Amino acid sequence: MAVQLFVTCLVDALRPEVGEATVAVLEAVGDEVEFPPAQTCCGQPAFNAGFTAEAADLAARTVRLLDATEGPIVLPSGSCTDFLVHHAPRLLADGPDAEAARRVAARCRELTQYLVDDRGAELTVEVDGPITYHPSCHGLRNLGIAAQPAALLAGCERAELAGGEREVCCGFGGLFSVELPQVSGAMLARKLDALEAVGPAVLCGGDVSCLLHLEGGLRRRGSEIRVAHLAELLAESL
Repeated sequence: MAVQLFVTCLVDALRPEVGEATVAVLEAVGDEVEFPPAQTCCGQPAFNAGFTAEAADLAARTVRLLDATEGPIVLPSGSCTDFLVHHAPRLLADGPDAEAARRVAARCRELTQYLVDDRGAELTVEVDGPITYHPSCHGLRNLGIAAQPAALLAGCERAELAGGEREVCCGFGGLFSVELPQVSGAMLARKLDALEAVGPAVLCGGDVSCLLHLEGGLRRRGSEIRVAHLAELLAESL
């Protein structure tokens, strides 16, 4: 089937290889990937910063663009998916784009949701050594994404964080890490301590934002743990 790839700002600007891997994985399950070239930011950063009017303008533009397409809208990001599914319809509820926002929200799927829940894809990650999965906050708490990555990593040796550390925020939190850098840094240090204690070969996740934050901390510590988006590991395992 035809699917629309909404690639997200951070993937486009900082980790385009994640977008390329997403295309490879979607094509491997038999999809024709279309990319609306006029796509820009969905509006989430402005929304998180409290600029509601600006966020609504960006959301409306994105909604109109995506509503003119057909098929599932797939995003390699839990946070941007959450924004388009939950927040954009609320921002636009009283305006002319309300119905379009609801239609687009119903079509948006985070990558692992789409692969496991919608396509029933029998894909598995193959890596050398143990792997740790980091569940990003928006994906886990707002979209309920947990079983889907676990299914895709079922064949891997896992290095799980001790106690409740697995689901603790890494400290990125979008603008939170800019506005409260000391708190963010302390949260990152706690997460990295827990990660290094179990010693994985690979750290993976579904959001480039969190992965960049974690990778930066690891590199400053001199760690050799590889950090990769789950889409990259899937593409390498095809």
